[in-house]
Amino acid sequence: MGPFDWLPHAPLEPLRLDWLKGVELAVLRLDCIDPLISGNKWFKLTGHLAQAQHAGASGIISLGGAYSNHLHALAAAGKRFGFPTVGLLRGHPQDTPTVLDLKAFGMQLHWLGYGGYRARHEPDFWGPWREHYPHLFPVPEGGGGSAGAQGCAVLVEQAQAQLSNLGWADYNAWWLAAGTGTTLAGLVLAEAGAHPVYGALAVPADHGVVQNVSALVQDGYELLDASRGGFAEVDPLLLDFIEVTQLACGVPLEPLYTGKALLALKQQIEAGRFAPGTRLIFIHTGGLQGRRGVVLS
Repeated sequence: MGPFDWLPHAPLEPLRLDWLKGVELAVLRLDCIDPLISGNKWFKLTGHLAQAQHAGASGIISLGGAYSNHLHALAAAGKRFGFPTVGLLRGHPQDTPTVLDLKAFGMQLHWLGYGGYRARHEPDFWGPWREHYPHLFPVPEGGGGSAGAQGCAVLVEQAQAQLSNLGWADYNAWWLAAGTGTTLAGLVLAEAGAHPVYGALAVPADHGVVQNVSALVQDGYELLDASRGGFAEVDPLLLDFIEVTQLACGVPLEPLYTGKALLALKQQIEAGRFAPGTRLIFIHTGGLQGRRGVVLS
């Protein structure tokens, strides 16, 4: 495999919205780095790909759902860089737009059902798959774990290198959606206590984000519930917020992660959590391809 020396650059842009009420907000546009290998997914994959190279693997096997941003980016990377990929999918066979892309990118798919997918955390889950695909390197759901977090640490350096473009000498905190908590943990590791990181939970508490993050970092962050009742749960308030915000600032959002996180920030600012003059960096974690599974209007 490899070499993988592609390090995309994400622009840092100001966001001007009426509800900020004096809070200064900039967005690190990970959605802009590539049309297919988009968002935080490549950054989470880099550490795993390095481990796969070191292990002598020829490709990657990983997990996700029928609209998985992670599998979409992984399959696209496999096609671009010439390594085989296998996806283990939640549920039963269906041809969503994402799944059709996975097939077109050459990813081999196995559908696990729902019970089979829930078993992914069992200690013996990977055993049969390692036997079936001994040449492939297993990567956790969403590109999580220590390797994924370390790959995201570079985002702090990328943002700090662009502060002068905003006229900022410094900033006060980070704000982003948390789906597995991997990107958040990477920011915390890179910050080493210099700036706090706020994670807006896009999934319910039983999805294990708290456990994932606490296994990687001990402090320097806070998690807030932004799940709005469940993963992939949308409601009229959220959809209306996304529509109005996109028109106001021109930044495309999706309802599973970035939309939820930005709405949660609005609610926190309205509740007085951040004083005027506070400078926040919001990470746009990508995921726009997943919008094909949600009716936004």
